[in-house]
Amino acid sequence: LRWLCARETMSAIEESVHTTLSSRIVALGLQSEYSVEQRRIIATRWSQQGGADQNDPLAGRYGFSFIGLHNNNAGVKSYEGYDGCWISEAQGLTRQSWLYLEPTFRKDAPHGPFGADGKGSEIWIDFNPELETDFAYEEFILRQSPRSVVVKMSWRDNPFFPDKLRRHMEELRAADPDTCDYVYEGIPRSNVAGAVFGDEMKRVDLDQRICPVPYDPARPVDTYWDVGMDTTAIWFAQGAAMQVRCIDYYENKGKGIDHYAQQLQQRGYVYGRHWLPWDVGVQAAPGGMGAGKSLEQILRGYGFDVRSSPRWSNTQVAINAARLMFPRVYFDGLKCKQGILGLRRYQWGEPPKSGATTRQPLHDWASHPAAAFQYLAGNFAEKAPPPAPKVIPQPQPHRSYAPFG
Repeated sequence: LRWLCARETMSAIEESVHTTLSSRIVALGLQSEYSVEQRRIIATRWSQQGGADQNDPLAGRYGFSFIGLHNNNAGVKSYEGYDGCWISEAQGLTRQSWLYLEPTFRKDAPHGPFGADGKGSEIWIDFNPELETDFAYEEFILRQSPRSVVVKMSWRDNPFFPDKLRRHMEELRAADPDTCDYVYEGIPRSNVAGAVFGDEMKRVDLDQRICPVPYDPARPVDTYWDVGMDTTAIWFAQGAAMQVRCIDYYENKGKGIDHYAQQLQQRGYVYGRHWLPWDVGVQAAPGGMGAGKSLEQILRGYGFDVRSSPRWSNTQVAINAARLMFPRVYFDGLKCKQGILGLRRYQWGEPPKSGATTRQPLHDWASHPAAAFQYLAGNFAEKAPPPAPKVIPQPQPHRSYAPFG
């Protein structure tokens, strides 16, 4: 069998299940059956298949390949002939990655992990659900396909569950029931552990500030961008009555600046200013987005009023600015869904090691909507609707006063 082992993000092979599979090969005494290499594990019993695709990481042999799905849509196509895919820790899986991955595994029986008795290629997914709004939870739990088999497992299904963990579970349940339900029962929570904006998003939920937020055509819409080599994120916001109204959100990856300009035009908003990150506003556009011109130059060519955001002195200053703004923010629950999810999943990284003085947030897909939101906090200024034209009183001809005719 030929298996693809995938995760949404994988910056190093150590973050995959490569170590898990390698240790099980040793534990089961199968070292003679597999050749464990740095980025693949090859079954040595069977020879190379004929007609192997030159882009196939296994070169036509049986075994396991490893891949990160985020920003790797083209790479996924190399695995079209595989029998199955195992997505580990799929709580971070995004809709876009799934839409590219699922059609790749479409071989009919007798191909697939169960041969003639199976249903062809299969995708196996494991995850501990974090948020009810996560794509994986919505897609595989709330909207179960008749083609899927869903098995919920918890500590009760582990016959080797040790007493030490049982005592820890009981202590955690007494101290923090929500975290206990997440860790041991697989029940989603409102925000991920270590969420940078966890308290702020809880208050947003309690105040019911995720709701329909209509566009006010009498007020300009400003946009706030984070532009990366992989993903570009844009918040659309209006100000009114001391409120910050996030009426829309858009993100994509691997697109040129013309694509984003068209997105702005298609929405039909009356725009004010478009705020770009300090480091891309005046520099050449990254990753083929603009043929040597800066993003500011390109967008100005479309007639947009473009500004560069001031540079933050450090990440903590940007985070604090966002926190100060949160009590005023209202989000459109439908149009800003992906951006809201990013704010919930934006989380702190590992504690600092020697030489580091501050803890930094993880740099993953959620950091893009969070960074754009921080630029919103740093540049937002409420703009009143344009004043009504002044009416100059005109002299009236003299009339006699006759109240009763």
